Order: sequence, then C-alpha cells, then structure tokens
Amino acid sequence: MQSADGTDDTSETRTPRVVRTKWHALALVSVAELLAMSLWFSASAVAPQLAALWGLAPAQVGWLTSAVQLGFVVGALLSAVLTLADAVESRYLVAASALLGASTTVALAAVADGPLVAVGLRFLTGVALAGVYPPGMKLVAGWLPEERGLAIGTLVGALTVGSALPHLVRAFGGVDDPLFVLYVAAGLATVAATLVVFVPPGPAAAPASRFDPRAVRRLLRDRPSLLANVGYFGHMWELYAVWTWIPVFLAFSVEAGSLSLAAPDRTVSLLAFLTIAVGGVGATVAGRLADRVGRTAVTSVSMVVSGAASLLAGVVFGASLLVLTPFLLVWGVAIVADSAQFSAAVSELAESDYVGTALTLQTAVGFLLTIVSIQLVPFVAGVVGWRWTFAPLALGPLVGTVAMRRLRAHPASSAMAGGRR
Repeated sequence: MQSADGTDDTSETRTPRVVRTKWHALALVSVAELLAMSLWFSASAVAPQLAALWGLAPAQVGWLTSAVQLGFVVGALLSAVLTLADAVESRYLVAASALLGASTTVALAAVADGPLVAVGLRFLTGVALAGVYPPGMKLVAGWLPEERGLAIGTLVGALTVGSALPHLVRAFGGVDDPLFVLYVAAGLATVAATLVVFVPPGPAAAPASRFDPRAVRRLLRDRPSLLANVGYFGHMWELYAVWTWIPVFLAFSVEAGSLSLAAPDRTVSLLAFLTIAVGGVGATVAGRLADRVGRTAVTSVSMVVSGAASLLAGVVFGASLLVLTPFLLVWGVAIVADSAQFSAAVSELAESDYVGTALTLQTAVGFLLTIVSIQLVPFVAGVVGWRWTFAPLALGPLVGTVAMRRLRAHPASSAMAGGRR
C-alpha cells in the first residue's frame, strides 16, 4: 500500500528509517551520485601535472578521459547484455561499483608510473561507473514515477556537479598536488557507496527480471525508443568533449586575451568548475519543466542553445572575463539541461521489465560516441587552432533536435510526461 508521500506502508520493516519519503530517497541517491561521479574527471582535472609526472605525450593525455568513456561503454554493454541493472538490486550494484571505482583511483595515485598503467586503471574506473549511473536512474524512477523528469533531472544535476568537483578540489589544494585530487575523489566515492545502501527499491520499482538475451534486440527495434536514443546520442556528441577540453580552451583563451590575472591556473580551474557545475541547476530545472510542458520541447530548445554556443565559442575566445563568464554559464546550463530527459523518455517508452537495461544500453552507445568527439577536439585544434575547435560539435545537437521533433510526431510519444510529449 502506497502512502500519499510516495512511501510504501507495507515495507516499513525493510525500509531503513533514514528513507521516510520519496524526497528523502531522491536526496540520498543524488548525493551518492554526486560524490561517486567525482571519479570521472579526477585525472582530467590535473592532466597537465599527471602528464609531466608520468611522461605522457600530448596524444596520451586525452586518453585519461577517453579510457574512462571506453571503460564505461564496455561495462554498460556487458551490463545490458546480462541485464544486470534489472537482475541485481540497484542500491547494491551502485555501492559495489562505487567502491570498485574508488579502488582503481587509489591505485592510479599509488602505483601508476606511465601511460599503460594509467590508461588501464582509468579504463577500469569507467567500467565501475557503468554500475553507478544507469542503476541510479532506475532507482529514483522507482520512487518518483509521476515526477520522473524531475527525479532523473535532479540525479543528472548531481552527476554534473560531481563531475565538476575535481576542478574545485584542484583550485583549492590540488594545483601543485595532482595525487591529492585523486585521493579526495576516491574518498568521496567511498562515502557514496555507504550512503546509497540506505535506499531500497521504491514503491513503483519493477521486480527483478529474469535474464533475457532477446530484450536488447526488442529494445533496438522499438522506433520511439530509438528516436529518443538518437536525440541522446546527438547531445552526447557535444557534452563530454566540451567538459573534457574546456579547461584547455580556457587556458588558451586567457593567454590569447593577454589577461592580467594574479592566479591564472586557479582562475581557469574555477571557470571550468562553474561551466560544468552550473549544469546541475539546468538539469534540475529542466526536469521540472519537462514534466509540465513535454520532453521533446525542452530537449529541442536546450540543444539549439548549446549547439549555437559551440559555434559561438570562437567569437568569445580571448574576451574579458566579463564577457566569457556569462557565456560559459549559459552554455553550461544548456549543454546538460536536456540530458536527463532522454533517459526519462526511454524509461517511459521501453518495456517496463527492462527499463534498467534500456537505460544502460542508451548510455553505452552514447558514451561510445564521446570517445570519438573527445579525440576529435585536439585534432581540430591542431588544424584550425583552439578558437574554433568546438564548432564541429554543433552537428550533434542538430541531429538530436531533428530526432526529437520526429519523436514528438509519433503516436507513442503520448506515453511521455503524462501525455505532454
């Protein structure tokens, strides 16, 4: 029996007292995701220092992030094929995965001495994070089925702030100590693993499903889900490439503008943190808005704005902080505001028994694309310079917007956001 606040009155004995309402559950999972996701950019935030420490070539530096993306893809695909996200209780899968990611990050700081070990450990970190993000989305969807856009939007907002955390840690204590940043991220992920075990499945969570290798095939053939996925893929083409390279872009921008800054490295780290972290606000607000006006509308507007920003980044390159900062804040909000709504849409359109698998498959392919776009950015910079290096990323939001407009016209889209499409 479900109470008015979203809790399950019949499960009092199995629900820890710390989780009294759906809002408590959302808050606890969001904090856990925020802390665990600090692992993602823990090495990228201090990449120049690690490159000097380990003797990395410029081409190898990008792999400190790309290896995480590749590991995430492999982990997510394995999880999808084995339907782990639907066969294993979400809180235990998230907790175990966060601890694995913390362990590989500690090993990175303690034993890495060259590119092979460093990239290998970052790959394993990505594999671990595949068990943190998609199952976390499934967990909150089970607690807030009627506010799914807000729930997943809040979770993605927390993930966004968590991804930005290493830049903040570097700005305050890690500018000259890259290993400190890695150890802090590992500690935060350990706390995350402890917190998430207090959140049991929500009242609307689907029961554990049996292993079904045909589930993936059915998900891939469903046109509405496919359109939502294409929208997500276009969004991801831009997102992680910008998040990875924005510190380098800003460093060159500050240098090109000949700005007189007392602490340029700290300024760049703070700007990078703000650019990424402000997306947490965008994801949460967009989640509430999408529940009210529709998912295709919110995602389309968001991609138009972020795609335009990728093209206009060259215009503000070298500008003063009075121009650059507000531009970055708008871009930071728009670039991730739509992210959760693709996942919310898939959770509404896919088979209810295999929502976890559908979300895992979506993120696997999306992150596979990010490996290409992350490696593309420095290649473009080598040809045209850092001023216009983000321009090719606008192609992703363009394709994504077209897909979401087509989804809006599909009859099945009435299943999203209570019929608000």
